[in-house]
Amino acid sequence: MVAVTVGVLALQGGFAEHLGLLRRAADRLSVARQPQLVINLTEVRTQEELAICDALILPGGESTTLSLVAAQSGLLEPLREFVKVAKKPVWGTCAGLILLCEQASATKRGGQELIGGLDVKVHRNHFGRQLQSFVQDVDLPFLGQGGADAPAPFPAVFIRAPVVDQMLSRADSPRPAVEILAKFPSHEGGDNIVAIKQGNVFGTSFHPELTDDIRIHVWWLEQVIQARREN
Repeated sequence: MVAVTVGVLALQGGFAEHLGLLRRAADRLSVARQPQLVINLTEVRTQEELAICDALILPGGESTTLSLVAAQSGLLEPLREFVKVAKKPVWGTCAGLILLCEQASATKRGGQELIGGLDVKVHRNHFGRQLQSFVQDVDLPFLGQGGADAPAPFPAVFIRAPVVDQMLSRADSPRPAVEILAKFPSHEGGDNIVAIKQGNVFGTSFHPELTDDIRIHVWWLEQVIQARREN
């Protein structure tokens, strides 16, 4: 039997929406694999709640507020250890992605504390303010791994979303390479990088939790289960 505990950082932002889609994704996987799989879901607000988790989601919200509340709660250093030392699976969406990057541009005055884990620089609020929010069909080839047909595009919700604008990793780095998992053409030319993975850390610029599409949550839970089996 495989038992995993998946937490969602519940300090601010869309943690309830993530938990809703995680429950649906867990139900789908459990139906397919019972009785060999048990997935426990929990909100994380303290070091003690973080310590029981095998994997964690950092939700969308306001990255500066999330960072500040995490620091006030004594969670910043435990989160860094969770990501960089224990190397447990972590997924950040929108603001969560910003926190998982090593550097961020367009920060508020004084900057902000980051957790790190992704060797990239991210540009906050790349597409503008809340009024410039939009939904874009994005091709996510990784969702079709092992299948004969390409997966249908994903309805990605962008709200004050960041994009990755610089790779910081070096060829001689001992860390895994940064994988670009999704991008779409920019109006200014080039591509907007909106999904990346480096080792145990996964990030999306958009908000899968604000859709009814559970495919990314199912895919990520499968990654978590595989990591749990290997460890």
